[in-house]
Amino acid sequence: MLPRVVSIVSNFLLIGFVVSLSLPCRSDATAEKEMTLAIIKPDGLYDNYTDKIKNAISDSGFRILNERLVQLDEDAAMSFYAEHSSRSFFSDLVRYMTSGPVLIMVLEKENAVADWRTLIGPTDASKAKITHPNSIRAMCGKDLQRNCVHGSDSLQSAQREISFFFKEKSPGSGSMGHDEL
Repeated sequence: MLPRVVSIVSNFLLIGFVVSLSLPCRSDATAEKEMTLAIIKPDGLYDNYTDKIKNAISDSGFRILNERLVQLDEDAAMSFYAEHSSRSFFSDLVRYMTSGPVLIMVLEKENAVADWRTLIGPTDASKAKITHPNSIRAMCGKDLQRNCVHGSDSLQSAQREISFFFKEKSPGSGSMGHDEL
């Protein structure tokens, strides 16, 4: 009887081992998801790129956790882009960002900040059309300023920016600046 039990147990263990080798390893089960801020700027909304951009977001594995359509006033735009206040383009940037509504979204995904920046492409849309033709900015951006979308440039910026628009206290949010328009 004992040899039969040992044989059954051995077969069971062997089958379990073979099955475990054939199953994919799921390292993402413990991976921590990040959040980042995405903005579809006035030109993206005016030119009806919202659905294409949201499809690209979804197709790239992002989840949209929150979104709101906002008409920025001058004070809000100046405050959001305060780190650029000494730059020559600041007043044009504020004027542009207040020229129409913007769609603010919180995106979630593992490596969200870097993946969103990769998906949107280089800041200058005219360069993106050449170097990153499949990027969102290549698809709908016009130039350096009218580049259709915004993307946080770091996890710290993402936390601060999400907090700015959604008034939720994000851990680690502070006064860190960002370099992305």
